[in-house]
Amino acid sequence: MELLEKLNWRYATKRMNGQQVPQEKLDNILEAIRLSASSAGLQPYKVIVVSDPATKEKLKAVGYNQPQFTEASHVLVFAAFDKLTMQHVDDYMQNIATTRNVSLESLADFKARLEGFTAQSAEQNFAWAARQTYIALGTALVAAAYEQVDATPMEGFSNDGVDEVLGLKEKGLKSVSVLTLGYRDEANDYLLGAKKVRKAKADLFEMV
Repeated sequence: MELLEKLNWRYATKRMNGQQVPQEKLDNILEAIRLSASSAGLQPYKVIVVSDPATKEKLKAVGYNQPQFTEASHVLVFAAFDKLTMQHVDDYMQNIATTRNVSLESLADFKARLEGFTAQSAEQNFAWAARQTYIALGTALVAAAYEQVDATPMEGFSNDGVDEVLGLKEKGLKSVSVLTLGYRDEANDYLLGAKKVRKAKADLFEMV
């Protein structure tokens, strides 16, 4: 299966060579993120796509100086809403009604069920939203592998620092994870050519 071959090809690239990802490939990865699964379809997050060199330098400074921040073509920051509100739900209902050409009234029961998300505490709300970003992150990793674009998922950064650099607090967002996109530096990446280490099927899967 071609996809499995590409997943075997991918690894968390430690050094990138600065080569730019073609716009078509970037667009395909972003579209895969947009189409990613999400609980109730709410997508309680945004993805900030950073290509500006100066901004990437600032992100590197709050990312413990990891080189991928500036060597990557693009840095994707997955940021969850710090508080899901009824406005988010209302906007989603309107999107459904418009996309599927149905009335808002027909969505009343569904909307009532989603109100439970907004009734949770801020901590519960953000924890749930943050988990949703990881589904999108996983989709992005698969899409990048399919496009043969190197991608490195990262949590090693100051969340407060990233939030400040990108002005996320003012947008009601908090950074959760980062994905750098680019191409491996074959001369300097110590993981290049290393065999992929994963559990055996028998150790990972339990059939019931």
